[in-house]
Amino acid sequence: MARRIDVIGAGGVRLAAWEFGDPPKTGTDPAESTAQGAPGVLLLHGLMGRASHWASTARWLSARYRAVALDQRGHGRSDKPPRAAFTRDAYVDDAEAALEQLGLGPSVLIGHAMGALTAWQLAAKRPDLVRGLVICDMRASALGGASQREWAEWFKAWPVPFATLADVRKWFGEDDPWVERPNPARGEFYAEVMAESPDGWRPVFDPEQMLRSRETWVFDAHWEELAQVRCPTLVVRGLDGALGRAEAQEMVRVLPHGQYAEVADAGHLVHYDQPEAWRAAIEPFLDALSRP
Repeated sequence: MARRIDVIGAGGVRLAAWEFGDPPKTGTDPAESTAQGAPGVLLLHGLMGRASHWASTARWLSARYRAVALDQRGHGRSDKPPRAAFTRDAYVDDAEAALEQLGLGPSVLIGHAMGALTAWQLAAKRPDLVRGLVICDMRASALGGASQREWAEWFKAWPVPFATLADVRKWFGEDDPWVERPNPARGEFYAEVMAESPDGWRPVFDPEQMLRSRETWVFDAHWEELAQVRCPTLVVRGLDGALGRAEAQEMVRVLPHGQYAEVADAGHLVHYDQPEAWRAAIEPFLDALSRP
């Protein structure tokens, strides 16, 4: 099961955090469950994602950890204020607030794509709150203006509203021009971020807010912050993902305590494409963190 806990992020934005596993005993403050012996893990989704994308991972983690997934600002069930900041600082400050308000630190951070960038920026800023880090398919190099323009055009190409969830799955899994071959997992991923409206199915996020979020990182490289991460860090890439092998291995070299893992038959959505192989890739790293 997943239990919602509200967190107040930067600028007063209300964020939805989801704790997986058995709830604490009646009358127990959520922040006290870590003190009962379970180390904390905070899971951060990527751009357009939501906490529920981590459900499979969080469920097996909850057997040994206090596993919490955060709907980041503008995503999932968290607030989407029109005038809110969607800067790197805002996302990092939100994750910092979640760790502190939930009493999770020092925690392991597991981030996918944008969530991974947030995780390593927070690890560089607050090493006292982060004892381990898993970076899933996120590049440290700048992507550039062309990438941002491609994304803007891609959002315009979405045939919204979708008549049914089956149409969502088919378009994102087969018909989307960005899909090289049928990918049912991708279709399911996007079905998870749709909500029914009077005229059909639409995304739970505002595409303009997603573009505003993205423009705060695509023009810059993030190697310097990566080099400031002092905790053990695992860089994971899908064989057909956005992060190339050469760049991933350079990231490992730059990290003071970097390690590398690769998941075959997976694209960008590594944890969603291949959940069992994803678990096999990260579980030994997590086990090693738990040893004295």
